[in-house]
Amino acid sequence: MTPRLSGESTPPRPQPAFAFGAFPLDLTMLVQNPHYVLGVPQAQLEAALAARAVELGVDLRRGHEVIDLHQRRDAVEVRLADGTRLSCRFLVGADGGRSVVRRLAGIDFPGVTNDRSVSRTATVTVPACSLDPDTGGLRVPGHGVVPPFQHTRTARGLIAWAPFPGRPAILSTTEWPDAPTSDETPMTLAELRASVAQVLGADLPIDASEGPGLLRRLTGRNTRIAARYRAGRVLLLGDAAHVHPAIGGPGLNLGLQDAVNLGWKLAATVRGWAPQGLLDTYETERRPVAERVVMSTQAQSALIGPGDEITGLRELFAELLRKPEVTGHIAALMSGADVRYPADPADPLAGRCAPDVVVHGEYGPTRLAELTRAARPLLLDSTGGYAGVAAPWRDRVDVVTGALEGTTATALLIRPDCFVAWSAGDAGTLRAALTDHFGAAQ
Repeated sequence: MTPRLSGESTPPRPQPAFAFGAFPLDLTMLVQNPHYVLGVPQAQLEAALAARAVELGVDLRRGHEVIDLHQRRDAVEVRLADGTRLSCRFLVGADGGRSVVRRLAGIDFPGVTNDRSVSRTATVTVPACSLDPDTGGLRVPGHGVVPPFQHTRTARGLIAWAPFPGRPAILSTTEWPDAPTSDETPMTLAELRASVAQVLGADLPIDASEGPGLLRRLTGRNTRIAARYRAGRVLLLGDAAHVHPAIGGPGLNLGLQDAVNLGWKLAATVRGWAPQGLLDTYETERRPVAERVVMSTQAQSALIGPGDEITGLRELFAELLRKPEVTGHIAALMSGADVRYPADPADPLAGRCAPDVVVHGEYGPTRLAELTRAARPLLLDSTGGYAGVAAPWRDRVDVVTGALEGTTATALLIRPDCFVAWSAGDAGTLRAALTDHFGAAQ
């Protein structure tokens, strides 16, 4: 999928910088940088995922509205607004923070709503003299340069400038006004200009971009996690299961990883080889990840807040971020590289995302990304001695033999979502891992 999105055949490279709570993160100080970024417009990403789904035989239907559902012992019946009735073995609600499926399934959505913040966003143009030729940032007389693709925080608010190549630039602000702001009146460009002046303490000349553009005001933010991810044959993922502030951009990764975690377990259940309780591990594995993302976004929201006391907290935090071990911890948190699912504590790799292994086998060097395109369980064996152990699972587990580059393990059993189920031990522990994750042998 990465070559489709990036247009490049080379593997992605770690990013030298990112941001946390409006702090720049210098990732060049890390010996192992876990943070990768692929800048792709949402429309392009959705189109690529849809095309891949169609290639795999998925029947995509758009423009349908679910208005009711009823669960039977062995199926879910769904009623659409046009009167159509559909029946399916399982129903997955991936319909956003206001999920109809979640409501109809009777799943609560506890959490908190904070109405204080007001965010304003628009596609804009600025005079050429307001652009810094070296950085692409905004030159604001009386303030200085607002760097691109970062959150810049002042004691009065937050501003972000995103000059996307080949697309209209986006300017956004966030404030915490004392008086409530109504969303009933449409936002104007003059309102955004006034907000910029309030945040920066200086005026910035901005005009509307050409053609259809973005002009949006959002009041408040929600932080909520579904009381449960499953009700019988109905399951939730993505924003239907959890919502949080968007700062740091973790929501896309969180939702996609929900999907790949649930996807292979649901497929195993439908195909009849899932071990008992496999589908329930979706929530036990993914809920803690959502809780950790919520923790991260709440912490960042506190760090960008207004006031001199927050400024003092930020000065201390800036000192801590000069330590590689602190920046490394934050980078792992932001990228999800610190996720570990429940696993055998004696196995150092089990439950962790698989390393970016290259297998030197019969057909030359092959990256793990290529070997996992079929989304099947995979046993990588550098010794040739484990293939026979996995043979009774050949209907669902692929085996690749060859020297492994990028890991000290001599063998790895990898789940379809690219998390490690087992790393080299004896034949008995491999059989147990195969059975626990992929059911009884045939």
